[in-house]
Amino acid sequence: MLLPNILLTGTPGVGKTTLGKELASRSGLKYVNVGDLAREGQLYDGYDEEYDCPILDEDRVVDELENQMSEGGVIVDYHGCDFFPERWFHIVFVLKTDNSILYKRLENRGFPGGSEVKASAWNAGDPGSIPGSGRSPEEGNGNPLQYSCLENPMEGRAWGYNEKKLKDNVQCEIFQVLHEEALASYKEEIVHQLPSNKPEDLEDNINQILKWIEQWVKDHSS
Repeated sequence: MLLPNILLTGTPGVGKTTLGKELASRSGLKYVNVGDLAREGQLYDGYDEEYDCPILDEDRVVDELENQMSEGGVIVDYHGCDFFPERWFHIVFVLKTDNSILYKRLENRGFPGGSEVKASAWNAGDPGSIPGSGRSPEEGNGNPLQYSCLENPMEGRAWGYNEKKLKDNVQCEIFQVLHEEALASYKEEIVHQLPSNKPEDLEDNINQILKWIEQWVKDHSS
């Protein structure tokens, strides 16, 4: 039986992992967290001192996943999406969280945040001024998430969010960088945004995706 491949993406803290694991449990699809995959296989290409995390070796990640993705039935969870082959995914879900809720979630991950960081992140100016957004040539490539930099790189260490990482992630959500990247990387008709603010959203999203999987399987069963 053919099964679809699903990509869950969005700013760190929007609930991709919670949704992915629960969806895999209910659907029977295989869940792959790219951060965990990289840690287990040491799929790194250096270390980002500014963001205090290992840099993902994207080519090795693609090589590692190729066979599984070819077989189908995989849910991939990662906060970047532009380096995955477009042919891998049948649908892409971008989770979206209100900025105030996202800030609190990231703060709870270990950053002893302050109001000045919150204010500066929420009052950010033109999107082109965001570090590494790719919209300002002198600022580098990628975006403020530093996609190649892992969210939770190592077990056994209390990795939190330094001031820059938290600020950039909140800015990224404000300017919808991940949604724009998904639209640029995949056909618009397969990219969908889902709210992820409260427990009810989680259940609604799971049910919605399960219905989509069921219909996809029916459509591809002949």
